[in-house]
Amino acid sequence: MRAGKHLAPILGDEDQMDVEFKNAVPSCSDSLFGFHRPSIFEAMKQTKTLKVRVKDKHAAELNRMARSVNFVWNYLNELSSRAIREKGLFLSAYDMHPYTKGAGKDLGLHSQTLQCIAAEYVARRKQFKKPRLNWRKSGGVRRSLGWIPVNTGAAKWKNGQVFHNGTYFKVWDSYGLSTYKFRAGSFNEDSRGRWYFNVAVEVDVQPTLGQGAVGIDLGLKDVATCSDGGRLENSRFYRRMEDQLATAQRARNKRRVKAIHAKIKNRRQDAQHKFSRKLVNQYGEIVVGDVSSTRLAKTRMAKSVYDAGWSQLKTMLEYKCAHAGIVFKVVRETNTTRACSSCGSLSGPQGVNGLRVRGWECVECGVLHDRDVNAARNILSLGAGRCPQEVGIPVF
Repeated sequence: MRAGKHLAPILGDEDQMDVEFKNAVPSCSDSLFGFHRPSIFEAMKQTKTLKVRVKDKHAAELNRMARSVNFVWNYLNELSSRAIREKGLFLSAYDMHPYTKGAGKDLGLHSQTLQCIAAEYVARRKQFKKPRLNWRKSGGVRRSLGWIPVNTGAAKWKNGQVFHNGTYFKVWDSYGLSTYKFRAGSFNEDSRGRWYFNVAVEVDVQPTLGQGAVGIDLGLKDVATCSDGGRLENSRFYRRMEDQLATAQRARNKRRVKAIHAKIKNRRQDAQHKFSRKLVNQYGEIVVGDVSSTRLAKTRMAKSVYDAGWSQLKTMLEYKCAHAGIVFKVVRETNTTRACSSCGSLSGPQGVNGLRVRGWECVECGVLHDRDVNAARNILSLGAGRCPQEVGIPVF
């Protein structure tokens, strides 16, 4: 007897989760003497992308391959636009393959890389709904950052290095890549000319031991405030280095400008990684408000909004919760600042002038509130469905 080969439709996405009862009795058995019921996370798998830096000595070879990728992309771009203009035909990736077949040897690319380029081109054309996309430029001021797609099986770990297209690439292996089986991936260049190898692998779900739930209110004074009083301080990484950045820009020192931007980005990511990991390890459910950085970026607060990095923090929380098997929710935060988390009355500060008020007392029940902590508690209540409409917070 074999039970539950694939329970993905019950537990989640079938591409992400796979559960198998390993200790089952063969089907020829007439009786069942024992049955092992594994935990829900015992054989669950998820896809995770690992990023490692490629050593600089391979930059010349990767740049050459990237120029070939740009050439193929631009050829497919022109081929597709002509087919649409002259025949009214939208070519699929399968239709494009005969036009690039055999070109990999002349261009120094893996044959499956050509197929990946075609598939990516068609996907982006559908996404942006355009008959022709932008050209990929290999030189000049607006040069496209290098990108070399790698199909499943086209790269593997061999002799302590990444082996692809007949070439060994040395990397700083911080994950122990020898323990993983590579799926699709890519080589990518950043703005400073550094190359990275990104590859998708299957990993076991590591359930968190955290208990309880926490609500998070995103803001500018503190990037994130938790319902338990914890905070992620807004270190204003961009503001702190703004003078140095301006000096480098006036001196037209492009290399220094790129280094400063990278330092700002790395500092922000480091702080948010540590904060999100702490929450995922501590709690079993995380609820976040749906504050929109895109809308606030159109106001005078645009620079501060981008410096806070709300979207990046929510993305980190989302994928880390998925890997840990815990609940992540985004709820509508309308009136969460005004509503009292104790009695529900809308007696809190409101409007632009109300942003200065960091603490207030409820006129109905007399409870003293910290503005952000109160909002985080209301967000947590919304995530649990405990806020009725009569207290002023709509439930959707």
